[in-house]
Amino acid sequence: MADIEGHKHRETNFQEGEAVTEKPAPAPRAGHRGVQVVNTGPDHTFLLDEDALSALLLREDVRDRAVVVLSVAGAFRKGKSFLLDFFLRYMHHKYGAGGGGGDWLGGDDEPLQGFSWRGGSERDTTGILMWSEIFKATLDNGEKVAIILLDTQGAFDSESTVRDCATVFALSTMLSSVQIYNLSQNIQEDDLQHLQLFTEYGRLALEDSGRTPFQRLQFLVRDWSFPYEAPYGATGGQTILQRRLKLSDKQHPELQSLRKHITSCFSEIACFLMPHPGLKVATNPHFDGRLADIEVEFKRSLQQLVPMLLAPQNLVPKLINGQKVKAKDLVQYFKSYMNIYKGNELPEPKSMLVATAEANNLTAVAEAKEVYTTLMEEVCGGAKPYLQGQLLEAEHARVRDKALHAFHAKRKMGGDEFSQAYCDQLTQDLEETYQQFRAHNESKNIFKAARTPSVFFAIALFFYVGSGVFGLVGLYPLANLCNLVMGLALLTLVLWAYIRYSGEMREVGVTIDDTANMLWDNIMKPMYQTCLEKGMEHAAAAAAERALGPSTPTHNGKHKQL
Repeated sequence: MADIEGHKHRETNFQEGEAVTEKPAPAPRAGHRGVQVVNTGPDHTFLLDEDALSALLLREDVRDRAVVVLSVAGAFRKGKSFLLDFFLRYMHHKYGAGGGGGDWLGGDDEPLQGFSWRGGSERDTTGILMWSEIFKATLDNGEKVAIILLDTQGAFDSESTVRDCATVFALSTMLSSVQIYNLSQNIQEDDLQHLQLFTEYGRLALEDSGRTPFQRLQFLVRDWSFPYEAPYGATGGQTILQRRLKLSDKQHPELQSLRKHITSCFSEIACFLMPHPGLKVATNPHFDGRLADIEVEFKRSLQQLVPMLLAPQNLVPKLINGQKVKAKDLVQYFKSYMNIYKGNELPEPKSMLVATAEANNLTAVAEAKEVYTTLMEEVCGGAKPYLQGQLLEAEHARVRDKALHAFHAKRKMGGDEFSQAYCDQLTQDLEETYQQFRAHNESKNIFKAARTPSVFFAIALFFYVGSGVFGLVGLYPLANLCNLVMGLALLTLVLWAYIRYSGEMREVGVTIDDTANMLWDNIMKPMYQTCLEKGMEHAAAAAAERALGPSTPTHNGKHKQL
């Protein structure tokens, strides 16, 4: 199971090393902002702004540094951008020019600045934003790193499809070294199911290297209302996380599989419980982030959470295949991952209703096909004799109607409009199956089966007679040519018989059959029909003459019936 103990030392580091005074923290530096590096495009697509990304990550002072990428993802309107701005306050305090002393939270009347955020019920962030100021830090081992903050589009709003949500979350998880999964009030089963879907969508895009695909997952439960069950902070979070991810033999296999999947995808999993920030934050439309309007318990939790993630001793460098990623390399990873999600290499993620309705309709399709196959086997199966073509087509229409009735009779989710596409596909599949039954039935026709040897035998006989005729009149070149064609026809006939007997060189056998069919349809059959029609005309004329009886010539030279 992934390490869910790793948050302990982070909390301890803060408690031992963070001093608290009344010195205000600096606001975000002028000119810096959230830069949209992944934009929303038409038809629910996402576009990478390579120029903006390169301008941030290819600067001389950061391009060769290993990166620490911290990203926040989760449902929309749950305070992700609001939280990130407190991260910025800490970063400016800890890693900014002249920082390091005083209380990083700032003064009570200082508005919160940084990533765009606002109250209300409508989404504010779209795509993926990167803070334009790349912070530089030095780890305990002396390694110089660059710290990058990512803000992501909220999931499950009224304008985003399941694919949109999965793509943004997957990209965020693939690119970050610490993925904060922002939740409201509790860790519920549907939260774990969405996490499983999104991480699987990201895992499919990565090459299987045999390593854990992602690094640290930090559950952040906002507005935790049960401190009597588990206290606020990392300790209470660990308690809740262990309960939610616990495996037991009494669990349904589906629930066990979900938890195994999540723990296998991350090298470390932790959880932090946050209290509600207060009614002024939730209900005041003019709230601008001033600490005076925020509950004390929330501010106390912030002073634990933020250093636990961003203090120098707690930074997590980004690793891909066990190797640290530099800022200049991250640009190429952005491009590669975006190309995967722009293509059609990955399956379309579905909502639970769509996936269930799809499976339901596919089951109905399978049952209808089984009905059709069973009834057609009774009509023209392997043990049945040859059936005349028109009768077979009539039976096909009858059986097809029964199969379609079986499809429509089964109760299905998704509605008639959703099911119509499956009905159309079923009809097409039944027609294709009918063609297979038809071909199998035709193969039972002894005359059709004998067409190839008959054609080549007739060719050999025709040119044998022609050779004799040309030899009698002294046209020996033409006689030799006829002998050559006759020999080729006989050799082809012998080869065809060997192929049918041995089952080898099947492609050659198909070519011989196709050639025989072409000769029959274009040359021999028209000649045969012409001769047959002329023969019938002569026979009809003779019959008419016999019906008229004897006749005598008249005065004008014509015959008169006696």
